[in-house]
Amino acid sequence: MKKQQAEAPKANAANTTTYRKSTVREYFESIVIAVILALFIRTFVVQAFKIPTGSMENNLLIGDHLLVNKFAMGPTATSLEHALLPVENIKRGDVLVFKYPVEPDRDFIKRVIGLPGETLELREKKVYINGKPLDEPYVHFLQAPSTGGELSEVTSFDVRERYGPVTVPPNQYFMMGDNRDNSQDSRYWGFMPRENVKGKALVIYWSYESEREDYLDESTGATLKGLASVFVHFFTRTRWDRMFHQIH
Repeated sequence: MKKQQAEAPKANAANTTTYRKSTVREYFESIVIAVILALFIRTFVVQAFKIPTGSMENNLLIGDHLLVNKFAMGPTATSLEHALLPVENIKRGDVLVFKYPVEPDRDFIKRVIGLPGETLELREKKVYINGKPLDEPYVHFLQAPSTGGELSEVTSFDVRERYGPVTVPPNQYFMMGDNRDNSQDSRYWGFMPRENVKGKALVIYWSYESEREDYLDESTGATLKGLASVFVHFFTRTRWDRMFHQIH
């Protein structure tokens, strides 16, 4: 009897140790699963982007922070995958984030204007698709288009005024910024390949009043300065009316 009583505390201690180990293991497994899930979502489903330039004004402003749907525009290897997965076809008017064809390490955001096989032309800042004018209520101009005369001759080689006609190749797209007078788009660097698409812009989850210069310097000092600015001016510079604004 004495021997059994002496061994009982040892058994309890072992159970406590086992319980502690399983608790730590549960926490560890939960963290690992959360990290894997976050990486999966970021890689394949949704990702956050910010707007550093005014090329999409007045629809997207410098300092807008977006959520981009990567899953809806993801590439599919087979027709079966395309049929089973909720993958959307790219449509005219979609606002896409994509790899800049000239520098694939950089991300651009523009609107789809020309689809594969279409003939596109720009005359006096007006887009024509297959000879028909395109209705674009989202477009913003810094200057009114020229309407003939001497000004037309001066700007005759200005791609902001005249461009094309060009035919969009298969599996490629003609992209343009909404701020037509201040956008580095397909008029300058050509067509955007389908495989460069990263996702479709969905919603503005936060908008902070900023200037283009705030995003030019990516040094550590500039980053810390930016964080300090957000900390001090979060409530006064946040554009509350743009929060959760859907992108069209």
